[in-house]
Amino acid sequence: MQHITIARGDGIGPEIMAATLSILEAAGAKLTYDEIEVGEKVYLQGHKTGITPESWAVLQRNKIFLKAPITTPQGGGFNSLNVTIRKTLGLFASVRPCKSYAPFIPSHFPALDLVIIRENEEDLYAGIEHQQTSEVVQCLKLISRPGCEKIIRYAFEYARANSRKEVVCMSKDNIMKMTDGLFHHLFNEIATEYPEITTRHLIIDIGSALLADRPESFQVIVTLNLYGDIISDIAAEVAGSVGLGGSSNIGLDFAMFEAIHGSAPDIAGKGIANPSGLLNGACMMLTHIGQNKVAERIQNAWLKTLEDGIHTGDISSPEYTKKRVGTQAFAEAVIAHLGQKPSFLRSVNLDDGKGIQIIAPPYRPIPKTLVGIDIFLDWSDADRKASVLGKALESLQIEGFHFKMLSNRGVGVYPDTIDGIFCSDHWRARFMADKAVHNNDINRLLQTLYENGYDVIKTENLYDFAGKRAYSLSQGE
Repeated sequence: MQHITIARGDGIGPEIMAATLSILEAAGAKLTYDEIEVGEKVYLQGHKTGITPESWAVLQRNKIFLKAPITTPQGGGFNSLNVTIRKTLGLFASVRPCKSYAPFIPSHFPALDLVIIRENEEDLYAGIEHQQTSEVVQCLKLISRPGCEKIIRYAFEYARANSRKEVVCMSKDNIMKMTDGLFHHLFNEIATEYPEITTRHLIIDIGSALLADRPESFQVIVTLNLYGDIISDIAAEVAGSVGLGGSSNIGLDFAMFEAIHGSAPDIAGKGIANPSGLLNGACMMLTHIGQNKVAERIQNAWLKTLEDGIHTGDISSPEYTKKRVGTQAFAEAVIAHLGQKPSFLRSVNLDDGKGIQIIAPPYRPIPKTLVGIDIFLDWSDADRKASVLGKALESLQIEGFHFKMLSNRGVGVYPDTIDGIFCSDHWRARFMADKAVHNNDINRLLQTLYENGYDVIKTENLYDFAGKRAYSLSQGE
């Protein structure tokens, strides 16, 4: 018997949770529940993350969370509950299956059957932003080796456990050669451990275009956080079944399962919501905890229900709907079909013997050498001439360092100045070390700049790791 946490959520959440739980019970799921309240009411009680400390304790004890959609109150000051849970519980993998159920649910791609596995904690979603000058703000893209290793290995393990033959990596490493480059490099490295699975790498822009045009050519896609967020919605849209999709958020010790849709407050309390998204999320939960055959039984009954034309209003059609029903009647139809399999749609067959191994990557220290520093300046004169600032920095006498170049928005503008380039008030000055240097030498360099009236807004030390340059060159450098 598995002890899990449930939350009925907001809007249509209580209705679809009740329907889902009734199906789980009828199918013989071995579950007991602790219920917590999250979402709008909790936000309005003064908890800015939408969850109380007492509920955190329940989540951490049970480790498995089935959550209905919630509503975040409008206005500032409220943090995303999903983001908070993902980061606090270390839910590094977002897993979103996207499948066509044509012809019963209209889709232009009847063969579509793919899974997007998205890194869930890092990238630009770390949310580290600063305004640095009057004109420039920044957002830091943070990618870690352990973060990449975990999500990539999970994608291959998922493919192996679910008899998927190919994993496609999507990144933008032609531009972001270090961050996305690390992701691509580790994908290639880990792929060698799964020789039975074929691999491809696609640049995210053409990858997204192919996903929208030929989604049936993909089986498993693994990608970084922002890209995964975008292409998950593309895939769900072209599948034609956003309201049917479930998703999981997986960590080393914890997991959360939910529908991909929102709380739909406009239809709350009317008894017409489709519980399929949360039901499919619950089936992902059953598979995760080893109750594969129960999940198989439910999914086949659900597919048979769709085939028999018993549909909620959101998926009804003149061609295939024989009986239009509400939330609870749909759940009762699925229960009535337990033990049956679809005739046209492909039936589900889940092997109890397959599992996904999640391993925390070991720490691998790499020796590093400080070789210079990038110093970011807030500077503007009447003409914003790069040559004026560049010559002034070049004239500074700083023991142990020499001024190498000046860039603006990533473009090198000094010493090789190109007339006509627009320059903002945000500049990067690169100083390279002439000898072995340490942090005290950096402090002396910064003090010199302060004494000469420069407004230093940010610094980035430049390192060689194991003798290899570990910083990017500017365009034109």
